[in-house]
Amino acid sequence: MNFNKVEFELSAGVVAQLPESTKPEIVFSGHSNVGKSSLINKLVQRKNLARVSSQPGKTATINFFDAEDFKLVDLPGYGYAKVSKAEKARWAELVEGYLSAGRNIALIIQIIDIRHKPTKDDYDMLDFLYQSKAPFVIALTKRDKLKKTAYQKRIDELLDELADYEETELFPVSSQNGEGLDDLKEVIEEYING
Repeated sequence: MNFNKVEFELSAGVVAQLPESTKPEIVFSGHSNVGKSSLINKLVQRKNLARVSSQPGKTATINFFDAEDFKLVDLPGYGYAKVSKAEKARWAELVEGYLSAGRNIALIIQIIDIRHKPTKDDYDMLDFLYQSKAPFVIALTKRDKLKKTAYQKRIDELLDELADYEETELFPVSSQNGEGLDDLKEVIEEYING
């Protein structure tokens, strides 16, 4: 499966702009500033395919990237406090519209910063995915920011913090040095090939 031949397809700001669902979709979901775009870029070995914003909450669209056998879908980050209520409502409508549109979603990669306890928004998203029986795994970003002892401590804590989703696979990854990405690519291939 070729992760390096990926092109930007389009950005959808409202449900009516969503493209037709013609290939299995790998969806990236997570809090603003959790490293979704950096993870996508590292997976496909491109620096600027998914735009990395210096300002959290800036990605207000669902971005589609087209590969030979699948699509990568970058959902807008949630939980950024400085966004208006109307904008939050538009985001919620867009994301819920996407997730409930009967699309060919092969896998949702729910992203959590390994250094921090999941937020209320993270838990809300995990509950939604879990209850809707959506196929999902959890990618723990910023793995490179922790030394070995702190890393092990956080993994132990996360196993406790995520105990309600005990069947869910965890993938500690680093968008800086690529650690853990081969495992994530492997699971993506498994879900695409079903």
